[in-house]
Amino acid sequence: MIVIAGPCVIEDRETVFEVAKAVKELQSLFSKHAFIFKASFDKANRSSLSSYRGPGIEKGLEILKEVKKEFDLPITTDIHEPWQAEKVAEVVDVVQIPAFLCRQTDLLVAAAKTGKTVNIKKGQFMAPWDMENAVEKVRKSGGKEVWTTERGTTFGYNNLVVDFRSIPIMKRFSDRVIFDATHSVQKPGGLGKASGGEREFVPYLAKAAVAVGADGLFFETHPQPEKALSDGPNMVPLNEFKPLIEKLIKFKRCVDEL
Repeated sequence: MIVIAGPCVIEDRETVFEVAKAVKELQSLFSKHAFIFKASFDKANRSSLSSYRGPGIEKGLEILKEVKKEFDLPITTDIHEPWQAEKVAEVVDVVQIPAFLCRQTDLLVAAAKTGKTVNIKKGQFMAPWDMENAVEKVRKSGGKEVWTTERGTTFGYNNLVVDFRSIPIMKRFSDRVIFDATHSVQKPGGLGKASGGEREFVPYLAKAAVAVGADGLFFETHPQPEKALSDGPNMVPLNEFKPLIEKLIKFKRCVDEL
């Protein structure tokens, strides 16, 4: 199983390293599974102009490079503009395409040309079968491995609903399908100038995704979600993350035996 985990955004070096250390410990415990560290250097689609976006590409990549060297973990981060792809690819192992930008042709082509694995998050407005076109854009532009990520669909104001049929559907044309367990419980714009969330449902949705055959799980986790500068309401508290992963890996073994 692939486990992608980290804080929503790079807040400071100390927080990033604390979470990376926890991810590394899980990798050591469960070496048969692939653990990838994630964090964003820029959150370009925040609800409010005054919301914290991140340290920017230069400082952000510098910190991610330190994480990779210190903890020997694969890294992923998202890009928002085509020019960022080549620079980001110097550090990361997986280039992530944000959900709102999953149809942006120039962005997908630029990601493909890096030669890195490209993970396209399914837009909240997209049917799962329509993601085949996004995958095709990457493949026809030279992309070698393309993942897709389910993160919920908008069926009403400030709410997301997960249709788990999307996982087997996207497996038909994706090399791997990941389930984003924390963004799927997000309430976009639910707090007015910020997004809300219902993190208590993360374990349930993660188990459901494993049951229907997801190749991996995506989590945002933070030492103090209530003080996080982005996506706090839907992030898993770091002290609860290890027990959650342990349970999910046990559950995965049961599913694999069926």
